[in-house]
Amino acid sequence: MSQVVHPPESGYSLVPRVDFRTEKPPRYISKHRPAVLLEHKATKDAMRTMGPAKVEVPLPDKFLKKHSKEPKLPESEFSCRVFDQRVGAILLRDCHLRSYLPYVLLETQDSKEARKSFTVRKPAVPARTDNPIMGLQTKRDFIKTTTAVTMKPKPTSVDSRNGHKQLLENSGLVPKYIKKKDYGEVPEYLQQRNEEEQRAQEAYDRCVKEQREQGAMKHLSDEERQAVLEGLKKNWDELHHEYLGLSLVTDTLSKKARKERLEAALKQLETDINRLERFQTVFIPTI
Repeated sequence: MSQVVHPPESGYSLVPRVDFRTEKPPRYISKHRPAVLLEHKATKDAMRTMGPAKVEVPLPDKFLKKHSKEPKLPESEFSCRVFDQRVGAILLRDCHLRSYLPYVLLETQDSKEARKSFTVRKPAVPARTDNPIMGLQTKRDFIKTTTAVTMKPKPTSVDSRNGHKQLLENSGLVPKYIKKKDYGEVPEYLQQRNEEEQRAQEAYDRCVKEQREQGAMKHLSDEERQAVLEGLKKNWDELHHEYLGLSLVTDTLSKKARKERLEAALKQLETDINRLERFQTVFIPTI
C-alpha cells in the first residue's frame, strides 16, 4: 500500500517532461469575403414584404366595432314585425306613434286569400226530403285495405358461434345472380353502345364514300408524294439540329417546355413520314 502511494525513487522522475499540445490552425476565412459582402449589400432588395412598407395607421378612436361591416338596411317607419298565423297578416309596431297607433295591420296576399276562403259560403246541408243518390257501388275491399300487414323478418344467416348474423340474401350462400333472367347474356347497355358505334362507323363510311364520289378527295401522284416526303424529312432534319443544340441541363421551365415542344414535333413528323413511306396510295381532301 505504501508503494502505491509513495512509489520508489527512480532516475526517470528527474527527466523534465515535455507537454505536447497540438495547436489548432487558424479558422479559414476566404479572401473574397469582403467582395461578397459588398456585392450582397449592393444587390439587396429595397422592399420585399407582403404589402406596402408604409400604410396609414388606424386611429385609436376608430376601432372595429361589432356588426360594423354588415350591410345596413334602410331605416323604416316600423321597427317590430309580428306574424299572426291566425289571420295570415303581419303586425307592425310603430315606434314613433306608439301612443296613438300601437299596432298596424297590413294585409298580405296570403291574408287576402285566407279571408276570401273564410267568406265563401259552403253548400247548404241537404234537407230531409232530398233523396240520396242510389246505386253507387265500389270494387274496393275496405277489409283488405284496413287489415294490418304483418311484418315478416328477413331471413338471416349466423356465421359465428358468438351469434353474429347477416342477411341471407347478401351473404353469398344463396344463388342470387345466377337465377336472373339475363344471366350469362350481354348487358343491354353494352348492346346499345355497340349499336351506336356501328351506326357511327356506317355514317362515317357513307360520308367518305360520298366525298370520293363528288371528287372531294384528291389522289396524290408518286411525284407529289415524294415531294411531300422530302419536305417532311427536311423539316425533321432542321428540328433535329435544333434539338441537338439544346443544353444538357434543363433547370428552367422555359428549357423544359422548349424541349417537350421539339420532341412532340419530331414525333409527329416521324409518324407522318412513316405513313407516307408505308402507303403508296394517298388521298387528301380538296375542301
